[in-house]
Amino acid sequence: MNVSRWNERAEDVGLFFLRVSGGLFLLWVHGLPKLLNYSAQLQVIEDPFHLGANVTLMLAIFSEVLCPLLIIFGVLVRLACLPILCLLWVALLVVHPQWSLDEGQFGWLLLILFTSILIAGPGRLALNVRFAGALRYA
Repeated sequence: MNVSRWNERAEDVGLFFLRVSGGLFLLWVHGLPKLLNYSAQLQVIEDPFHLGANVTLMLAIFSEVLCPLLIIFGVLVRLACLPILCLLWVALLVVHPQWSLDEGQFGWLLLILFTSILIAGPGRLALNVRFAGALRYA
């Protein structure tokens, strides 16, 4: 295997690891608790745009459950990053503007992670890349 091919493979594995680990982390830490404890979350969720607790919670669940799943499986990855990034910006700048960098470091790290995925794309180890290739030869 030549060096160029090795580098391409390493990039794809790195993007796969970034997608899967970041997606699972967001899903496990934020998404599933909201989904599994929906009623309790309705009582505590912030509603900065006065859309109502139900709508706000559904938007959060969409961003923290469905979008990470799409990213993990490599389907519409760049598009799936956008709601997550919007949610993070709202959380950091609107809901918790008083947070210091230390208090908001988890949010800022997620912002860096999902912005990196948005910029780099899913890599070749993604379902949409696999299906796109299969459709080309069908």
